[in-house]
Formats: sequence, C-alpha cells, structure tokens
Amino acid sequence: MRFLSSLLWAALLIEQARLQTYDLTTSVLCSPSDVPEGGFPNSIPMVMRGNCTFYEKVRLAQINGAKGLLIVSKDRLTPPSGNKSQYEEIGIPVALLSYKDMLDISKTFGEKRQVAMYAPKEPVVDYNMVLIFLMAVGTVAVGGYWAGSRDIKKRYMKHKRDDGAEKQDEETVDVTPIMICVFVVMCCSMLVLLYFFYDHLVYMTIATFCLASAVGLYSCLWPFVRRIPFGKCRIPENNLPYCHKRPQVRTLILSAFCIAVSVTWGVFRNEDQWAWILQDALGIAFCLYMLKTIRLPTFKACTLLLVVLFVYDVFFVFITPLLTESGESIMVEVAAGPSDSSTHEKLPMVLKVPRLNSSPLVLCDRPFSLLGFGDILVPGLLVAYCHRFDILMQTSRIYFLACTIGYGIGLLITFVALALMQMGQPALLYLVPCTLLTSLAVALWRKELPLFWTGSGFVPPPIVMEQISCTQTPGPSTDEPQSNPAVPISETTNQCEDPPPPAQEQVPHLTDASTT
Repeated sequence: MRFLSSLLWAALLIEQARLQTYDLTTSVLCSPSDVPEGGFPNSIPMVMRGNCTFYEKVRLAQINGAKGLLIVSKDRLTPPSGNKSQYEEIGIPVALLSYKDMLDISKTFGEKRQVAMYAPKEPVVDYNMVLIFLMAVGTVAVGGYWAGSRDIKKRYMKHKRDDGAEKQDEETVDVTPIMICVFVVMCCSMLVLLYFFYDHLVYMTIATFCLASAVGLYSCLWPFVRRIPFGKCRIPENNLPYCHKRPQVRTLILSAFCIAVSVTWGVFRNEDQWAWILQDALGIAFCLYMLKTIRLPTFKACTLLLVVLFVYDVFFVFITPLLTESGESIMVEVAAGPSDSSTHEKLPMVLKVPRLNSSPLVLCDRPFSLLGFGDILVPGLLVAYCHRFDILMQTSRIYFLACTIGYGIGLLITFVALALMQMGQPALLYLVPCTLLTSLAVALWRKELPLFWTGSGFVPPPIVMEQISCTQTPGPSTDEPQSNPAVPISETTNQCEDPPPPAQEQVPHLTDASTT
C-alpha cells in the first residue's frame, strides 16, 4: 500500500562531450574479469544487460575509467531501479539501448562511432496525478456510499430476489479483531515472499487478479443490467455446472462479458499504450466490490485496522531499507518489480496512469505513476462505516462527507510529499491520520463519540409515538377536580379506523388506549 512514481534513478548530465564507444556487447560486465586490459579510459562501453544489477555494472565501469555506460537490452527497456543511496557515489551517466537500435547504430556508423549522452528535464509533478486523484477519491466516495446504502437497505427492507445471483450479491462479511490480525500477518508474509520469490509468485497474483476483477466487474454492472427488460428468460433444464439452476440469459451474457474483459487484460497486460485503461477499470470494479462486501461494524474496528496497516506501510517502506543487504525498500521493490527480474512482470494490484508530459524519454519507456489498491480499500472501509452511521443517526451525511474530504486532503498531501522527497511514499502515512482524525473530530463536535465508537449495534434510536385520535373528547382541566377519577385523562374516544400495523423493526409495538 503505497504511492510510487517511476522516477529517474540518477540525475544524468545535462551536457556531455562526444566520446568514443567501446563495444563490449559480448560481456555483461558483472565481474572484474569482464573488464579488458587497460579499462575504458575516456570512452563509453556498451555491455549487455543481465546477470547483475545496474548498480554493479555502472560501478565497475566507473572504477575502470569509463565516462558513461550504455546497457544493451534484448528485452523491453525497463528503467533501472534500486536504492537511491547506492547511486550517490556514481558520477557517470547511464543509458539503456535496445538490441535492435544497437545493430542499426553499428551498421550506420561502423566501429568508430561517438556518442553524447544527456537527460532532458522533466517536470516534478505530472498531469497524471489529476487522473489518479479523481479515480481514487471517486472510488472511495462511490464505494462508501454504495456500501452504506446497501447495508441499511438490506437490514430494514425485504427485497424480492428473482435469482440466485442477486442473493449472492447481498452477502457481506463483518470484520472482527481476530480477522484483522490474521489479515495483517498474511499481508506481511505475502510481501516478504514476493520479495524473495517474485518471479514464481507474480503469475499467481496475476491469475488471482483476473478472477477477482471479473467477479467485481459483474457485481458493479449487475444493478444496471437487471433494469434492462430483455433477457429475462431462463435457459433450458440441464446438468451443466453452475447452470443447473437455469440462470437468466442476461446473467450469462454479463458473465461472459466480464470474463472476456478480464482475459483480454491478462493476455495484453504488457501493452503500455492501452492495457493500463483496462487494468484501472478492473481495479476500480474490484475495489467497489470489496467495499460493498467487507463491513467494519464499529469505529473501534476501523481504528484498529487503519492503525495496524499504517504501521505496516511505514515499516515496509522506511524501515526495511535498513534491514536488507541491498538497502532497498521491500514495498517499493515489490510494487515496481525487481530490476533483476527475469519475467519483467508487474503486480496488477495498483491503479496506474502513464506520464502525460511530452518528454523524449517516453520513446524509450513509458513510466507510470501507481497507487495501490490498499490505499483505496483501507480508508474506503472507514468511509462506508461513516455513511452507515449517518443513515442510522439520520444526519445529513456529515460523517460521510467529512471522511471523504479528509481522504482527498490526505491524497493531496501524498502528492506533495512525493514531489518534495522524490521517492516512493507510503500513502497510508498521510491517509490514515486525515480520515481517522476527521471522523473523530466530527463525532466529538456532535457529542456522539460513544455511539460512533461502538456502533451501538447499529440499532436505530427509539421512535416515540403518541396515540392520535380523529375526534378526541377533551378531558377535564387539570385545575378542576376530575368528575370520573376512575377514567385516566389519557384515555380518548377513537372513532377512526384502526391504523395499519407498524413496519417490523422500525416502530416499537404499541397498544391502543381503551375507549369509553
């Protein structure tokens, strides 16, 4: 759970003199034995990518007199990653070059070729931040509103269910403290496993995302599809798995569509030009589905979950670089994908938007800005709780609006921290205080903290009702003695029809007053 932007790993030189290249593409330059006798004085060697990190290659080249380094890659051009402190001792520029371009350069210019390396300036803040902000805040607001409204509707109204799919859509999971502890342990374990066995587990994560996002997309589209007056007929009787209950034709069409979208993304997930749009759409659908399904019953549970994940996020971003041999942050390394990964796959559990500025570097590789699903789901569960509490306390959505605004402010602070620090940020470091403290402040201001903290079992406040008659014979004045003390003053003569019985669970049972 973090906000990470693809940043240049080192500040390259703005201007550089033309220097002779040294063709060493038969080597990967990972050990001193790969260095030719005499080193690379006043030249820029070209070496193949692989077998070691970018840092090890450039450090070895610099020690042996190189004025720059060209790394030739047969795979896609992925920007180098690593701990920033490692590159502080590096004083030469490094560039990536595709194998095809290297062959074209050699064919055109021959062996006596000279190169000049430079890095164009890029803006600190990109326009893609606006898209990420709108997607994140919109998902939290819509998911929280939908979850709260649906929960109250399910509690106090009986709906007619016309098929099993809708019944499944109505299920929710109440989170307990034990479940929170187990969840955090699982997150820590999975993150560490991904750090050490990334190439083996990344495909399992991709397959899980395809399945979960298809279910989420179905859940989001079904409320719209069920309003369409077509396709209500059911399929014939059969013994096929999942079809023996004769689902409606429209549910099968919707299921096929959702699976097709998910599979399309899975096949073309590495197409940087457009696959990110599908990933974001599926990711938003997944987040909405999770916000609707998972329910935190009390503000106490919300606080426990957010605080524990706050510590988790900060630890794996800021503390783990002090514990790993390479000085890398485990969270950032897993989120961006290890630079030495043989698969070059990326985890899909993020919203991603490419850089929108017109930098020449886009021709080499299209860097993305990322926002993890956890930075949407965790605060979103608190927003959903606030909306349910608003409805049950019959307020004007003040908790919901305040918490949503707090989330937006926290996300803006994350962007500012990213621009100032130029490194990946644990977004929960800013989102958790902004959402928790905002909700807490509203509860204190309205003097509803005890109810807000415990949820009061989400029992609505009792409705006090007084029996009203159509024609009422006034009793004697309290200043005068009663003519018939045996008859209570509260008794009335009711000449209208009996009112309909109160709705179950909404109005407490009332007993009609006796008539005289």
